[in-house]
Amino acid sequence: MVEEQMEAAPNPARAGERASRGFRLRWRVVLLVLLILGAVAALLLQREMQTSHWQARELHTYAATLDYHVAPGPAQAIRFPAHGPFDERMGYTAIPAFASRLQERGFEIAEQARQGDALRAHLERGWFAPYAEKTHTGLTVFDCSRAPLHAFRYPYRRFDRFESVPAVVVQALLFIENRDLLDAERPQMNPAVDWVRFTRAVLAQLGSHIDPDIDAHGGSTLATQIEKYRHSPGGITHDAREKLRQMASASVRAYLQGTDTLPVRRQLVLDYLNTVPLSAAPRHGEVHGLGDGLWVWFGTDFDRAMASLSAEGGATGPDATARGRVLRQAVALMIAHRRPSWYLAQGRQELDRATDAHLRLLTEAGIIDAAWRDAALGHKLVFRDMARNPPLLPATASKGTTAVRTRLAGMLGTSLYSLDRLDAEASTTLNGPLQDAVSAYLGRLTDPAFARSQELMGERLLQPDTLGEVRYSFTLLESTPQGNLVRVQTDTTQQPLDINEGSKLELGSTAKLRVLATYLELVAELHARLAPLEPAALKATEVSPQDSLSRWAVQYLSGPNDHSLSAMLEAAMERRFSASPNEPFFTGGGLHTFNNFNKKDDARQPSLREAMQASINLPFVRLLREIVRHTMYQGPGDTARLLEDHLDPRRDTYLALFADREGQAFLRRFWRKTDNRTPTELRDMLLDGLRPGADRLTAVFRYLEPTASPEALAAFLSDRLGDKAPGETRVAQLYERFALDALDLPDRGYVARVHPLELWLVAYRRQHPMATLDDAVAASASERQAVYRWLFRTRAKDAQDARIHTMLEVEAFLEIHRRWTRLGYPFGHLVPSLATALGSSGDRPAALAELMGIIVNGGVRQPTWRITDLRFAQDTPWETALRPTPVQGERVMAPEVAQALKKALSEVVEAGTARRLSGSFQSSSGADLSPGGKTGTGDNRVVVNRRGGLALNRTATFVFYLGPRHFGSVTAYVIGPDAAGYRFTSGLPVQILRSMAPVLMTHLDGRPGSGCPREP
Repeated sequence: MVEEQMEAAPNPARAGERASRGFRLRWRVVLLVLLILGAVAALLLQREMQTSHWQARELHTYAATLDYHVAPGPAQAIRFPAHGPFDERMGYTAIPAFASRLQERGFEIAEQARQGDALRAHLERGWFAPYAEKTHTGLTVFDCSRAPLHAFRYPYRRFDRFESVPAVVVQALLFIENRDLLDAERPQMNPAVDWVRFTRAVLAQLGSHIDPDIDAHGGSTLATQIEKYRHSPGGITHDAREKLRQMASASVRAYLQGTDTLPVRRQLVLDYLNTVPLSAAPRHGEVHGLGDGLWVWFGTDFDRAMASLSAEGGATGPDATARGRVLRQAVALMIAHRRPSWYLAQGRQELDRATDAHLRLLTEAGIIDAAWRDAALGHKLVFRDMARNPPLLPATASKGTTAVRTRLAGMLGTSLYSLDRLDAEASTTLNGPLQDAVSAYLGRLTDPAFARSQELMGERLLQPDTLGEVRYSFTLLESTPQGNLVRVQTDTTQQPLDINEGSKLELGSTAKLRVLATYLELVAELHARLAPLEPAALKATEVSPQDSLSRWAVQYLSGPNDHSLSAMLEAAMERRFSASPNEPFFTGGGLHTFNNFNKKDDARQPSLREAMQASINLPFVRLLREIVRHTMYQGPGDTARLLEDHLDPRRDTYLALFADREGQAFLRRFWRKTDNRTPTELRDMLLDGLRPGADRLTAVFRYLEPTASPEALAAFLSDRLGDKAPGETRVAQLYERFALDALDLPDRGYVARVHPLELWLVAYRRQHPMATLDDAVAASASERQAVYRWLFRTRAKDAQDARIHTMLEVEAFLEIHRRWTRLGYPFGHLVPSLATALGSSGDRPAALAELMGIIVNGGVRQPTWRITDLRFAQDTPWETALRPTPVQGERVMAPEVAQALKKALSEVVEAGTARRLSGSFQSSSGADLSPGGKTGTGDNRVVVNRRGGLALNRTATFVFYLGPRHFGSVTAYVIGPDAAGYRFTSGLPVQILRSMAPVLMTHLDGRPGSGCPREP
């Protein structure tokens, strides 16, 4: 019993042993399970690395959520790329700035992409947007019917599809960069990750931190390389995080269209070959893609090169040498992309050696045979001579398209080079067929036979031996409810400068149209002020004797006449002005005389209507003088009364203004004279212009050298006068007499017979060699007043009146300029002279055409449009379209004034200087295309001492309208000193327009298909 109890009692040692055996058993089981799971995981991981099955399913599901669509109006939330060479070149990063600049210039966002929440979150993580990226795009410009006018595509040379790439090129690229990329047995493979290369690269990177001598190779695939050079900052991988971003973005992009990635992988090869960056070349710009690389760097024709590489037979046959050279160039460019700026510039010898090594490896891999390898090794890389044979591209853009592109580049704040590379479309108002027809017509005018057939040869027209030197420009606009639309804009220079809009020319008698418009506007304003008055109040209206226009208006409205505005304007056109050239005119600060083009007109006193028809000069000079005087006497404060009352306290103010203005004019003249000279040269220049004399030389010397000693003065006079230099006693007297405080600046200048301001400026520039003209103007304020202090003396009243008149004339021209600007005058000031009536203030053909548009539109200034639609980044998550904001035209002229001007312009064609145009535009469809216009001839010269000097150019212009909607200008011009030998007048552009009538009528006579849609 005791023994049984003892056996039943627990044995602690044996129990512990059993527990230990159980624990070990459990851990063995756990370990076994873990080993099994690890093996399974390893097998699954290996299978996933081989097949990418799980990635394909999950990433495709994720990519499918990254959507966007385009909707009207601006998007409330949209993320644009912030960096990346591709996104910058395509303009995607700049779309917000472009939109802002365009909105400041009258455009509004009409449509924009709406990014889904998932896509915005994807972009906020810093990943690149997955979409079908464009590899061959650029700016497209359409005409008004959506036919292409200009289509820039970049890169220039490329493979159209994967099947067109020679097999050896594909195999060589994959051997060098991504050998298993096109493995057809792995349909769902992730092309963004080559696990073997990636693991090797990670280990190498870790090793490089321990031993810097370890070469840390990259693990990039073609997919990640494309992401890098397109979207990473600067096109490079800055760190591991950037590499992971490239891999993640490329992975999502690979599964965007589905789980089968073989088509995507083939597209990657094609895209890489077409877009890989290969540095930049002088006079060409950036180089991308194998096709452009071969042509730019080696001068190799791409199509022939690819045909050579695709031919059967390896390197045998007569083309063996060429095939070997082309293969070597292609392999070299595949290597060069790793460091293109180095390999294609300073590292060319190293590139040659690397190419040799790769050609041998390609043979060992069985990609090329030994014969082809040897043919390629038999060459060295011969690069294009960029100086003697630069890789220039032919300029194909038409003048109208160039004008649109130049304007668009200015609106966007970019260059023409960058503009062409944007992923953008621009729809224009240009009529493409008419633009081409007009350009072709103008281009044929250098052919003597054609010019003669168009009746363009003869006196005041063209001469056979000078046809090639004359250039032509033509602009045509159409008035529509949406604004003035430019239909044709062309010239024969084929230069970026557009003479219609980018020049300042004296266009002669076309200025008479502006003068006449101002005159009739003033008549309309007088009518509005005086016509409502009762007869007694009208007769009591006080009018200055100098204001002949107001006096005529009072007389007209006081008589038994039709008091309507239209009748008064007709009467104003019948007023007569002398054409005599014998009267001198005080204008612009001096006396001037003017002449008529035709001496037979000198004895006439024509009406303004007749003077407009015959373009007689003197009546318009006198008309402008009347306008100036009216403006002076109708100005605020009645300042013109200063000329009649010499006790008026305001005279001093005007004299001070005159002194300041006149002084600044002289100062600027002397600044140009003294520019780019050393202090010694400045002094010598001033002294060399003096007649030698002790008094004069001392007066200048003491001003320029105020601290010099008497001995220095004696040495100076001895050097300048030689034997005639004064003795010691005389030098001492001169030294004291012309001390700095002994004479003021005007008196010193009088003694020296030099303009005081020139003397002051030489001294100032010697003391302040780094000063600017603005500095000199600011520093000379008191000196300018001192120079003209004599004007303030009462006994100089006549001189005062002349100066005050000059200042009042300047103020009058400021008011006239304001009126002209409202009617489209393009420049910031007018020459304050009656010569402005004859074109001395300059003009532009396009600005005159705008004035014609105001007249055609009944006094309403409509906006002018050339671009009707802009679309950036089409079919991308950043697509943005802008259109002109609808703008109401501004009434700037009474309709009665516009009608009176239009009638006067029609009479120029019917019976005046453009009468050869009469009857030329007869529409077979019954459309009204009756023309009107104004002629003008300009002889632009540098004038020296009021005498004609060097000729700059000669111009002849006709600004016109055709019927109720169309208007424009045609200009013939010669540039350069030989322009003085040309005698053509405005009859030439009139005859050109007449001869072009059949060309224009085809598009303007209202027949179906003859024009453009009228909506912008």
